[in-house]
Amino acid sequence: MAQQTVAVIDYGMGNLHSVASALAQVAPEQNVIVTADPAAVAAADRVVFPGVGAIRDCMAEIKRLGFDTLLREQIATGKPVLGICVGMQALMDHSEENGGVDCIGMLPGQVKFFGEQHKDAQGNPLKVPHMGWNQVHHNHHPLWADIAQDSRFYFVHSFYIHADEPSLVAATCDYGLEFHAALARDNLFAVQFHPEKSHTVGLQLLKNFLHWDGRA
Repeated sequence: MAQQTVAVIDYGMGNLHSVASALAQVAPEQNVIVTADPAAVAAADRVVFPGVGAIRDCMAEIKRLGFDTLLREQIATGKPVLGICVGMQALMDHSEENGGVDCIGMLPGQVKFFGEQHKDAQGNPLKVPHMGWNQVHHNHHPLWADIAQDSRFYFVHSFYIHADEPSLVAATCDYGLEFHAALARDNLFAVQFHPEKSHTVGLQLLKNFLHWDGRA
C-alpha cells in the first residue's frame, strides 16, 4: 500500500495523540498527522474526527473553526472519514447534553441521556457514565473484518445515540437499553467506543479503516 496521509482533526477537545499513536502503530508506513489546518485536512487521504468532553464546548469550537463545513466538504469528496466518541455524537442532529445542543447534522438522529436512575432489565441500578468494556454486536461492513461478533470494546459516555434511519446502524450495544454503537453511511463510519483504548479489536478496526476504500 502506497503511503497515505491520515489527518486527525484537532479542535482542542480530546486526547488526540492517543488516537494518532494507535493509527501509527497499526500502519507505520502511513503519514499520521494531528492538525487544525483545514488545508492539511483537505489534502489528506483519510480523516479521523475524535473528541471527548461536553458537546456544547465541542460544537462551539467546531463551528468557530469552521470544521462543520470542512467535514461536510471532506465527506462529500468520498474519502474515508472515521468519527470517534464525541466526534460521532457531533455528527448527529441534536444532543440532550448541556440543556440541548444542535450538532452538525450529518447523520439523522438524537444523542440522549442514559438518565440519573438508569437500570437494567431486572431493575438493578447501572452506573452512568457507561464506563468500561461491553459487547458490540455488528453487521456486515468492511470495518468489522477479522473482528469476532460480540467482541468487547471500551466505552466512556453518559449519552447514547439513537439514529433515525435503521439503515445507518452498523453496530449495537446493550447497557440497560439498546443503543447504536456504530453508524455507517457511504464513506463515513462513526463509533461511540474508543478503538484506541480497545486493545486488539480496536487496533484491528483502525487497521481496517486505514485500508478501507470508503465503500460498504
